[in-house]
Amino acid sequence: MTVDLVGFLGVVLVAYVVPGPDFLVVVRSAAQDPARGRAAALGAQTGLCVHMLAAAAGLAVVATRSPLVFDGIRLLGAAYLVFLGVRAVLAARRAARESGRAPDPAEPASAAASGERGRLREAFTQGFLTNVLNPKAALFFLSVLPQFVDGAGSVARQVFLLGVLDIVIGVGYWFALVGVAARLRAVLARPRIRHRWELGTGWLFIAIGVSVAAV
Repeated sequence: MTVDLVGFLGVVLVAYVVPGPDFLVVVRSAAQDPARGRAAALGAQTGLCVHMLAAAAGLAVVATRSPLVFDGIRLLGAAYLVFLGVRAVLAARRAARESGRAPDPAEPASAAASGERGRLREAFTQGFLTNVLNPKAALFFLSVLPQFVDGAGSVARQVFLLGVLDIVIGVGYWFALVGVAARLRAVLARPRIRHRWELGTGWLFIAIGVSVAAV
């Protein structure tokens, strides 16, 4: 049994380098805080795990061969991206109104720590839902991965192993990207730039969601 690892690695690297919704989620989270960026990255890769396991088990065939199921997943994903965009735009406007207020020095450390844990969970959830509701991810595991397996062996086993390799590579890529994106924090510390960044990423989320729904 042989697997075309070189060709597979080339396709995987190109797929990660080309920006998608998960790219925007990870970069936006990393610009807020590196830990949130890593949480979003792990969430995105966990979402891919769902598609990988479904493809290895053959469950993804049902979704891709049923236009109703496929369109349902696509529209849910589009709606979620629009939701993220609208929330980012509203948060940017709210932050602009509150920029003149001084932070509350009486906030206990435990409350701040609890809030940070909640933000990490939120970043993870955003990354997870962005990929698990992306039918293109399911198509990748269902249609692209089998091109690099040996038909003489267990296709499900090979798809699973290649999927694991894909996810591990993705974790390394996202963590490296988080390190780069985290450098934006110093720039985004300026309220005006922060406001424009939040508005820009918010409208970009909305545009991607609308384009996904319109396909």
